[in-house]
Amino acid sequence: MTEQSAPYMSNPRIRVLGVCEGRPGSPPFRIMEIDGEVIGEVTSITGVLEAAAARGIVIHDLDDPDVVRWVGGDKFTWRVRGGTRRGKG
Repeated sequence: MTEQSAPYMSNPRIRVLGVCEGRPGSPPFRIMEIDGEVIGEVTSITGVLEAAAARGIVIHDLDDPDVVRWVGGDKFTWRVRGGTRRGKG
């Protein structure tokens, strides 16, 4: 394999990990990292944009893999897949 045929892997500053079940009565969340440091829990696209902006990062395109890496779903994935929410009757 030559270098030109090797797949390109970006190394974005921001990573948003897969959805985690929230505590009973709390919404599901995703863990957000910036520059390899865990920033905290975010529950929406707005939370991602706000956390990035608070650290001086302006995101113009949430679909740009050079800017944000979405792990375990895309920017629209904010619910646990294949399960039911605890605490709901």
